Amino acid sequence: MTKTTEAAVSAEDIRPTEKHRPRRSRRMSPHRAWFVAAVAFVTITGAAAFRSLPGLLIDPLHEEFGWSRGTIGAAVSINLALYGLTAPFAAALMDRFGIRRVVAAALTLISVGSGLTVWMTAAWQLLLCWGLLVGLGTGSMALAFAATVTNRWFTERRGLVTGILTAASASGQLIFLPVLSLMITRLDDWRPAAVTVSLAALAVVPLVWLLLRDHPADVDLKPYGAKEFVPKPAPVPGAARRAVKVLFSAARTGPFWLLAGTFAICGASTNGLVQTHFVPAAHDHGMPVTAAASLLAVIGVFDVVGTVFSGWLTDRFEPRRLLAVYYALRGISLLFLPMLLAPSVHPPMIFFIVFYGLDWVATVPPTVALCREQYGDDSAIVFGWVLASHQVGAALVAVLGGVARDVFGTYDMVWYASGALCAAAALMSLVIRRRTAPVAAPA
Repeated sequence: MTKTTEAAVSAEDIRPTEKHRPRRSRRMSPHRAWFVAAVAFVTITGAAAFRSLPGLLIDPLHEEFGWSRGTIGAAVSINLALYGLTAPFAAALMDRFGIRRVVAAALTLISVGSGLTVWMTAAWQLLLCWGLLVGLGTGSMALAFAATVTNRWFTERRGLVTGILTAASASGQLIFLPVLSLMITRLDDWRPAAVTVSLAALAVVPLVWLLLRDHPADVDLKPYGAKEFVPKPAPVPGAARRAVKVLFSAARTGPFWLLAGTFAICGASTNGLVQTHFVPAAHDHGMPVTAAASLLAVIGVFDVVGTVFSGWLTDRFEPRRLLAVYYALRGISLLFLPMLLAPSVHPPMIFFIVFYGLDWVATVPPTVALCREQYGDDSAIVFGWVLASHQVGAALVAVLGGVARDVFGTYDMVWYASGALCAAAALMSLVIRRRTAPVAAPA
């Protein structure tokens, strides 16, 4: 090649033609996928506020309306159950109608449900607003939302994005719990907190509608890290039918019921028990509501650390044994909790909060690993149903915990019973059989 030709090639390479300019700007600007992930993070963070508030309302509603804690717990129970039972179908709705429409509708439903509680005068209205409406809304933004965004928009960094979006829930708990509890205490009224949650949900809707897109192909982009352009798939009207089909197939196997049973106990001892009843139980012992809510928020911080560390352990150790250890340690800690509750925060209580935070959802990575081992390509859907059992367990304890408090005048019996259930979950984890043969797809 001559020097003249080389110079011409060099000039062509650096000439700022219209053909080259857009490519250079795309390389220098962040990929649209990160903006979508950021919107998802904000949405899931807000969802933590929607699910955290009921635990702060038990005492105020009991004092104002005279409703039993069992009745109030029933509303929380419906909320938790729908949060789990909606999850397996949420992905199907997103495949059929798109992420943006489903999430915007869910946020609107939450805003309406939370806002209407301000005017309620009867217990059935609490069951309808906070139980049904908010439960359906938050269920549509459960793990299926995070998984759908990650799978569609990312080819690389999926693990990182999944971890970040999972941490969003804990971040929301850390942000909103102290603020809402302080608002209720300072204003001596629960309604401003309910209105705050309603407005927060409504404020996110424009953000979702303007920045969230269903698929990279909608904006002529490849998924982050993808080598080739991925066309947008056609709507899948049969996805819900497949979810039910996989459920019936998995339900004919023993490991499914063991996994569902252990995860139901997981939900019972976390969302249903501690998240719902820790604040009123601590308040029974003279602890200020703001202090108890702050302790609950700290659990969210260590929740993130514990989940990431559990994932690292799951890659290196037998998941059945990890589950057994997690549940056994959780059960022991619950047996000691009644002795730790006091008017002020002391070091043993801080140790419990840190430990319980580390163990809060540490059960998720080994449970997902066992679902993958047992059910192969259908493992994601199976885990969706196992997650539903988690929320059903949480729902039962949310209402039964309130009933026990009404009957016995204390939560002590609830802590002891949950500790015994965790011991049973540890034993159930150890008897899940290994599967070494490949899993056949369901007929």
